[in-house]
Amino acid sequence: MVKTQYPSGITLLDGGMGREMLRMGAPFRQPEWSALSLMEAPALVRKAHESFAAAGSDILTTSNYAVVPFHIGEERFWDEGAQLTALSGRLAREAALPYGCRVAGSLPPLFGSYRPDLFSPEGAPDLLKVIIDALSPHVDLWLAETMSSISEAQTVAQALSGDDRPFWLSYTLLDGEEAKDRMACLRSGETVIEGVNAAIESGVSAILFNCSQPEVMSPAIKVAREEIDRLHVDLPIGVYANAFPAQQKDAQANSTLHESRQDLDPPGYLDFVDNWCRLGATIIGGCCGIGPEHIAALHKRLKTA
Repeated sequence: MVKTQYPSGITLLDGGMGREMLRMGAPFRQPEWSALSLMEAPALVRKAHESFAAAGSDILTTSNYAVVPFHIGEERFWDEGAQLTALSGRLAREAALPYGCRVAGSLPPLFGSYRPDLFSPEGAPDLLKVIIDALSPHVDLWLAETMSSISEAQTVAQALSGDDRPFWLSYTLLDGEEAKDRMACLRSGETVIEGVNAAIESGVSAILFNCSQPEVMSPAIKVAREEIDRLHVDLPIGVYANAFPAQQKDAQANSTLHESRQDLDPPGYLDFVDNWCRLGATIIGGCCGIGPEHIAALHKRLKTA
């Protein structure tokens, strides 16, 4: 058996907060999804963060992913969104301090995950300002996650203009049958090459891929690495896949609580991680359905090997 040679300086992210809170018994229903835990059970939000920190995460991501009008409604967002988002920042920071973790401020899809067709570049800046202002006192870096299109990513980059903290940009990729026999691409259909170039032009500090099936991550890493090398840019690549079945392009955003795949237990997930690291990914974690047990296995493999 050939021992995998991992890149030096692996940074370990956390996993899927929503599923971990659900496992702990936190309230979780449509349409609020994980935002409901911030409203009704903030102690469990902090406990979920702590479970990932104890498993070995270097970075904890704030749990405000669903604190957007799409989930909690326009009226509630403008009345309570800033308060709930700030709470997510405080809880992440409180959990991170004893473990020495950094905190990433989540800048989520504003109009529904996986649906670039729902994105509104006109409506996004005001929403982003609320989120950024509320998280700013609590975070070490920004993580725009599950971006389905270049337009989404560029709008976030513009909203962060003037902020000197690292800006990490994470795209979600087309997966399942829709990705078969196609070049690695975003859910918008734009290629990863185009996404990488847009990210570099936006001045990102790292480019990542998340909330897609692990099978599509390696081709995206390979393409991204080749383009980054071609442009002679020093830009880390990261991956945090989900444990869901493939999502169809025309699926209603965030409409169903999906069952996690049984083959993506910690050993199964590690099989994919080994290849991502061989291809040069240095930021590794998990998205929906990836729990503290996965992160503990990643820590043992990547940080203590």
